[in-house]
Amino acid sequence: MAPQTQPSLAIQAMDLTTLRAVLAELRPLLVPSRFEKAQQPNPHTLQLGLRGLSGLRWLEISWLAAAPRLLAIPPPPRQGEGSTLARVLQHGLGGLALVAIEQEGFERVVDLHFAPRPGEPSGRRLVVELMGRHSNVFLLDDQGRVVSLARQVREQHSRLRPITSGSFYGRPPALQSDPPSMNESQEHWRRRLQLVPVTLRQALQQTYQGISPALALQLAAGAQEPAPELLARRVDTLSQVHWDQLWEHWQLWLRDLEQERFGWDVDDAGTGSSHYRCWGTTTSGPVNAPLTAYYHQRLGQGELQRRRASLELKLLAAREREDRQRQQQQDLLDQVESGDELSREADALLCLAAPSREQVAAAQALYKRARRLRRSVVSITPRLELHQRQLERLDASLAFLAMHSLELRAGPGNGPQARDLEEALRQLEALEQESEELLARGGAEGRQPRRRAPPRSAAAGTPSPLELLTPGGLQVQVGRNHRQNEWISLRQARRGDLWFHAQECPGSHVMLKASAAEAAEADLQLAADLAAHFSRARHNGRVAVLKVPSDQLQRIAGAVAGTVTHRGGEVVWASPQRAAHWLAAAESVPKVPAEPGP
Repeated sequence: MAPQTQPSLAIQAMDLTTLRAVLAELRPLLVPSRFEKAQQPNPHTLQLGLRGLSGLRWLEISWLAAAPRLLAIPPPPRQGEGSTLARVLQHGLGGLALVAIEQEGFERVVDLHFAPRPGEPSGRRLVVELMGRHSNVFLLDDQGRVVSLARQVREQHSRLRPITSGSFYGRPPALQSDPPSMNESQEHWRRRLQLVPVTLRQALQQTYQGISPALALQLAAGAQEPAPELLARRVDTLSQVHWDQLWEHWQLWLRDLEQERFGWDVDDAGTGSSHYRCWGTTTSGPVNAPLTAYYHQRLGQGELQRRRASLELKLLAAREREDRQRQQQQDLLDQVESGDELSREADALLCLAAPSREQVAAAQALYKRARRLRRSVVSITPRLELHQRQLERLDASLAFLAMHSLELRAGPGNGPQARDLEEALRQLEALEQESEELLARGGAEGRQPRRRAPPRSAAAGTPSPLELLTPGGLQVQVGRNHRQNEWISLRQARRGDLWFHAQECPGSHVMLKASAAEAAEADLQLAADLAAHFSRARHNGRVAVLKVPSDQLQRIAGAVAGTVTHRGGEVVWASPQRAAHWLAAAESVPKVPAEPGP
């Protein structure tokens, strides 16, 4: 079983236009403000607490290559206070006030000036460079010497500009292209872009500063053809209509930059995937809050995919190891059948007319080997069963992990909505904890444990299965891991409830709360369809599903959570695709308060 890779979620970089929009919004909020707190929650992010007249505000600075940024964030949890960079900033900026935020020209370099009080010369500077994989943060003293920095830049990293602690800070090399200007005429602007017969994208980015890939798409949007196709055309093939449209957007962009008239909008720029823009919007408004939500969503989704892939690889490796050990035990068991052949060989030796001493000894050795093989059945069979049960648990965990992504509803930006992302992260954490316990249990059954099972986190709390309402108004619960399966099937089930599960296939337990009211045929069919959909057989056209009254379920003693046996019941046929269509058509998924456990 190969891991199911998912495409990474692209993050639009904070270009110069976005940076200008953020700084225009931050200056009246943060200048002046007094530095209070510094913390580093991860290796590539710094968070600063600054107290102004309106209270404590937090500034996040990140030099992550995929998403360098500087923006205000909601109050973060307390974490990362002990990092070296955070301690140096706490000591170096303590008691100082942020008195100026400067950004010059079209460089993505921001200077945060700190002084003992407003109106006095700055004594410390925090320089933030947001330049992709070259992004960095520097704390400078009053002489421009580097007190501390986010990452050391040694000669093997950059021969042109090595910077380490204690060295004097030097600005990044000047950009080779020219800054855009409102005073430039359309004819001069067009001649410059047509100077070399390259694509429009290359001409824009090589001729002028501040033109990011996203900005180029936005400038080319609204023409007679999709923006990516227009940018891929050579400049000597563009018509006058194209140039007039580009010039109109160019002038609008420059006016918005000059007048600091920014807003937030999401459009596809002719690409088919969502991009945000901070200029040329119909109305001006805040940029920082939606931008913070954008990065939280995209980075959270990337972290979700990374952790899901890591857990999948871990489970697949454990399954491969368990299957190999099971096969070794099966091979030993297959050798037992050769015991009868060994006995027959020994009989043949002793049946000779006059067996020699050597032949008698050989016969006795064959009898001994045959007895040893027959005795090994007693120890091999239980080990074989243990390996088989562990394989079934790992298959179920892999099925839960595969189903994890099915519950995410698409939101703005081709990603999950914020509430869905938080719920998905909680569910993934439960799967991670459960998998750790399962792997530890696999090492403990039938042999010396390799590691102690981690204690159950207090944050796990009450399980939160997926809860829906059927067309008839009945509650249906879907387990999303082993613990939730057991909770809805054995602890929350009442007499009259109906249990559904894909037959002979790992998947979710589905409990239809028919004890509250009589279930209609449509309710029964939907519960069966959901059991098929949330199983490893969800890609089949039809799936056999077991329907069992809840009072006929029993927990298997000594088995892991969610392992049940049943008496009676019946098999119904279900359609996973029908359940998928029903889930997609539902505009909202009503959450039904679960009854407290006994």
